[in-house]
Amino acid sequence: MIEYIRGEIAELTPAVAVIDCNGLGYAVNISLNTYSAIQGKGNCKLFIHEAIREDAHILFGFADKAEREIFQLLISVSGIGGNTARMILSAMSYQELVQVISTENANMLKTVKGIGLKTAQRVIVDLKDKIKISASDAAGQSAMLPMMNNEVQNEAVAALTMLGFASAPSQKVVQTILKEEPGAAVERVIKLALKRL
Repeated sequence: MIEYIRGEIAELTPAVAVIDCNGLGYAVNISLNTYSAIQGKGNCKLFIHEAIREDAHILFGFADKAEREIFQLLISVSGIGGNTARMILSAMSYQELVQVISTENANMLKTVKGIGLKTAQRVIVDLKDKIKISASDAAGQSAMLPMMNNEVQNEAVAALTMLGFASAPSQKVVQTILKEEPGAAVERVIKLALKRL
């Protein structure tokens, strides 16, 4: 089992990081929070969760162990797969998710694309006893560098398309968000878009 991958960031999008380890490139699915943490770095270390199926061997990577632990708890809930768990961790930070579960805020969880009220309630019931809020997890968010609107728009739409949304509605939502918040960073644009699509 792979515990972590450390290497040079060969390619990086808000949904996938390709990590070069001694000439071998690993495509790792990441959340927006991990993207924010490793963006702009030459090298990184990602803690890995392997999903091995008959038809695929998928790697999910996280900038820290706490996010991976939350991801593994999420996929232990019936009806939540790797991509849905990643979507939840892209819509909110794991600290926010811990808060949502511990305060039993099903409505907040329901704002994530693909999560209905029953699934949100199941997540809360299954995980509220397993999650403990740890003050040491309150790591500061990395500084978001404002980028050119066009670049942000293209990256956000590409990420949403990779997450399975149609290109046209994604484009429309992203443009609306950028009109409201012209200086928004790509992670913020995607987070807002995930709540509106």
